[in-house]
Amino acid sequence: MMDQATARKLQQVGKAFHLPGPFFSYEEILNGNVNRTYKVNYISDDGTGMAVIKPYLVQKINSYAFHNPDELMSNIDRVTEFIRTKRPDKTCMHFHHTDVTGERKTYLEEGDSFWRIYKYIAAETVNKCDDPLIVRRAGKAFGDFQMVLSDFDVSQLFYTIPDFHDTRKRYEKLIADANADPCGRVAEVRAELDYLFSVQQQACRLTDLYNEGKLPLRVTHNDTKINNVLFDEKTHEPLVVIDLDTVMPGLVGHDFGDGIRFAANFTEEDAEDTTKTGVDLNIFFAFADGFLSETAKMLTEEEVDTLALSCFAITCELATRFLDDYLIGDKYFKVKRAKHNLIRTRCQVALAKDMQTKLDAMDAIVKSCVKKYR
Repeated sequence: MMDQATARKLQQVGKAFHLPGPFFSYEEILNGNVNRTYKVNYISDDGTGMAVIKPYLVQKINSYAFHNPDELMSNIDRVTEFIRTKRPDKTCMHFHHTDVTGERKTYLEEGDSFWRIYKYIAAETVNKCDDPLIVRRAGKAFGDFQMVLSDFDVSQLFYTIPDFHDTRKRYEKLIADANADPCGRVAEVRAELDYLFSVQQQACRLTDLYNEGKLPLRVTHNDTKINNVLFDEKTHEPLVVIDLDTVMPGLVGHDFGDGIRFAANFTEEDAEDTTKTGVDLNIFFAFADGFLSETAKMLTEEEVDTLALSCFAITCELATRFLDDYLIGDKYFKVKRAKHNLIRTRCQVALAKDMQTKLDAMDAIVKSCVKKYR
């Protein structure tokens, strides 16, 4: 059942982007923790006089997370155009333009939010997968994304979220908000705070190494969940990496670590029962093998040495972000039930604890994959 207010709003947005044909229907796509995404269907002519359904993806962007739409869309435009130029025969994301007051833009501002529309790509997505073949293909897709952009001038990109992967600053914000306790929630999260503070130095190691000039800056996706890869519906081969909002300068470990954090966990990232939460080393190997099959030859030795650690660092960093958002009243991440951000925090803490016990094994897997592909 369509909500009529939402349907009217989506029609208004579609009109601003000059979508042809009458509006037909919509459905909300619930993947993602930040933006709101809708598949919107219009009635179109197939060129022979027959009416067909033409789908588009419409997104309302979380302006609390992304303050500057010009910079965000500039990053996406530059990266997608670079990829399209290098690989014109490959599937690539394409955003529609408005014509508001004679100015063509890839987004529509509306109060404290903004909207955009992009091409719908018929494909399948995977939210959670224990099939090593599919996971390897996802890892390969993210590794390929790194490789195709390896000669892109990273200085052209904006930091769309300042200090996004500055783990030390994430910790500083958590400390400040825990001290302020604006919603009176600190008492119930003392155990989570104690653990995260106990591993702070290890969790911040990647940030420290970068600040010391020991890790190179690259173009990174920064949200390498397996459901950000579109797969061909018949061959199940990866078609394209999507959700480019957080594309900006970063470390290769940010992409590798977040991919593992999401794909190789035995449970969902917001599992309430964390007794089974931990790293599935078979899935870890599959993702690492795919990712490193594309990137091994370009990585520095320092990058290789920190890939296993990056998984732990990113997991702790995300735990601080979930917990901080919980403490300040759930402003950044979408919440779907009571204490959702606290549930997410506890799952990430459980995952980090398991990673600590498996770091040597994870590092050995990384090194064996690198050796194979060099």
